[in-house]
Amino acid sequence: MNDFTYYNPTKIEFGKGKEKNIGTYIKEAGFESVLLVYGTGSIKKSSLYEDTITSLKNAGLRYEELDGVVSNPLLSRVHDGIKIAKNKNIQAILGVGGGSVADSVKAIAAGAKYDGDVWDFFIQRAQIKEALPVFTVMTLAATASEMNGNSVIMNDKTKQKYSISSVLVNPVLSVINPELMASVSKDYLAYSAVDAIAHSIEVYFTASSHPNFNSRIVESIIKSIMETTEILIADPDNYKARGEFAWVATQALNGLTPAGTLGGSFPNHLIEHALSALYNVAHGAGLSVVIPAWMKWYKDQNLSQFERFAKEIFGLDNADAGIEALESWFAKIGSPITLKEAGIPQDAIESLAENAAEMATFWGMSEIYTKDVIVEILEKA
Repeated sequence: MNDFTYYNPTKIEFGKGKEKNIGTYIKEAGFESVLLVYGTGSIKKSSLYEDTITSLKNAGLRYEELDGVVSNPLLSRVHDGIKIAKNKNIQAILGVGGGSVADSVKAIAAGAKYDGDVWDFFIQRAQIKEALPVFTVMTLAATASEMNGNSVIMNDKTKQKYSISSVLVNPVLSVINPELMASVSKDYLAYSAVDAIAHSIEVYFTASSHPNFNSRIVESIIKSIMETTEILIADPDNYKARGEFAWVATQALNGLTPAGTLGGSFPNHLIEHALSALYNVAHGAGLSVVIPAWMKWYKDQNLSQFERFAKEIFGLDNADAGIEALESWFAKIGSPITLKEAGIPQDAIESLAENAAEMATFWGMSEIYTKDVIVEILEKA
């Protein structure tokens, strides 16, 4: 094990009906006002919106609302939320929805305590020094945003999809009720599964030092995601599988799997952000296109780990067979595995590579992931 510091300040309330207590949780944390952030209306199709408002009112909280958060969340909407938070003297931010909502509330929380443009944090022009407290009620399991300080936002003017990471925007408390996730479509279940797998295998393959314990955690996460995904495709109302899927997805990116590793990176996310920025592809759908292509390009740089992956996940005896098996599983659950299937023309590769190469500079990966390298990877897709 390499030296590390592990700290995760988020409290998780997991279980049926716990979203109805969100007002109490916020009140008990010492806050009197909250900005409620949600998506394009899906929470109003169920009782979740009404339950949330009732909980806030019963707790005596003053609240404002911001709706309209979309998949691949937009900087312009974050700016709207920051304006409300500042003008209305909001003390905390509550996101009710999936990863895009969670990403948005974190950015709003950071921007509300900053005099400049919140985009400064995303282009590393400034560092987050303080943020409003964040709370979430999750309706989708995929990103682990409920238990990390990561936020990915797209600048709708420049078409840059960049990220921040700070423990200061880790949620104070997150509610995970698997029942709220039962209405997720088959497509988005598949995309969620791919995203969770991606979170755990990026460092697994790229770290220069990856202890056996960490590898076993990652392998358990992947196998659990695959197993529960297949159960849920056949039986969407299976609460046991839904709950396990949700908790496993949280573990994939809450700081647990990379602790004690050395030198890992996230090249698949780097490249995929260009796909969703330029073509509005669902994040998980873009990842299922990028991951097998990247694996084929990268495998010889860490062949033993790719062979281990093939054996432990699929019971196969060589790296190429393991890659093919994962690609086939993505296709089996209905996630795209080629650019064409994702609705991206082949002549877009140059512009995608330019976009991703620009972000590689911010991520400190530009020496390896040049535009030409990214083109080579995408051509395998």
